[in-house]
Amino acid sequence: MAKRERVVRMSVEQPLWRALTGYRVLTMVYAVLIFGFGRDRYERPWIAVVYLAVLCCWTLATLPKVANAAGCTRRFLVADLTIALVGILLTPLADAQAQSIDGPTLPSIWTAGSVLAFAIKGGWRWAGIASSLVAVANIVERGHPSRDTFHNVLLVWVASIAIGYVVEVARASERTLARALEIEAATRERERLARDIHDSVLQVLAMVQRRGTALGGEAAELGRMAGEQEIALRTLVAGGLTRPSLVSEDESEGAFVRVVEVDDEPDADAPTDLRVLLAPRAGARVTLSEPGAPVLLPPAAARELATAVGAALDNVRVHAGEDAHAWVLIEDWPDEVIVTVRDDGPGIPEGRLAEAWGEGRMGVALSIRGRLRDLGGSAELVSVPGQGTEVELKVPRGKAGEK
Repeated sequence: MAKRERVVRMSVEQPLWRALTGYRVLTMVYAVLIFGFGRDRYERPWIAVVYLAVLCCWTLATLPKVANAAGCTRRFLVADLTIALVGILLTPLADAQAQSIDGPTLPSIWTAGSVLAFAIKGGWRWAGIASSLVAVANIVERGHPSRDTFHNVLLVWVASIAIGYVVEVARASERTLARALEIEAATRERERLARDIHDSVLQVLAMVQRRGTALGGEAAELGRMAGEQEIALRTLVAGGLTRPSLVSEDESEGAFVRVVEVDDEPDADAPTDLRVLLAPRAGARVTLSEPGAPVLLPPAAARELATAVGAALDNVRVHAGEDAHAWVLIEDWPDEVIVTVRDDGPGIPEGRLAEAWGEGRMGVALSIRGRLRDLGGSAELVSVPGQGTEVELKVPRGKAGEK
């Protein structure tokens, strides 16, 4: 048996970091073009040239910092916002008319990139603090802020907080989805173990209990102990196994789940003839009817279907009695394989399956229906008291091939 680990990564915020990287480059170019086209109106253009040179070097040098959450540290965010604030406050020194004509600041809309970095990294609270500082700097730079100034400040404040809130909701959704995947993986592994236990250990313990009770004496005591162990093991199987959390959270990569997949024969890729697997089940009281040609299925699907048929025959022997006869019919259709198991026993009383589930006896639920569900198929059980039981197992070829 081989195991392999598959890591399922989930990060809805990673595209936001990539978008922010592009935004910073584009707005850097935009700020330079704004200065270039309006250079004649600057009283001290050298201030703008020096600042924009620093802005360009900083933007290009720090692109890896805004590529993911790990690189975007608090120290970087503070330094980045400081450069934006300094640029806003330097605008009146470079352009004395900036306050009167309500023109753009030196960093222009590049400043919004710094605020958005706070929003993606720390959520809406960090975004609120950063946008508030930018708002104060803009009001100070204008001296006598106009309606447009307040409009722009409010727009950045609302947008950054909204984006920060969306990021927080997305992170919570990631964690919820990761937990759900963990539960699904744990449930499938528990059902697989439960089926294996039911098909081997529980059957042996039940047989020891029956034979010990029939023999009496010391064998009866052994049968009683086997019965107690059977009940304890059924309770454990029904209750599930406690598994450690497989969910990891790394702010640089987002949430991810390690799913351990079990592959009984990873190298056996050749199709398997279902008739070969079911042939040992035939006997004096089990009649096997099969097509003349091989019934080929993927190895894992063939094994699971054969085991489900075996579980159905075990139920015939246990519940219908040693003298009951069973008939197994294999039908090979182009789109599916159907195996029907029929017996001439007393049938299953109404409500007995639900009662068995409550007692922890999950042969039909797990060993039969559980296996077929995992293969993408179905298991139908028809039983009439006094007229026997019929179990029809269907496996679609397309879905079975995906297993």
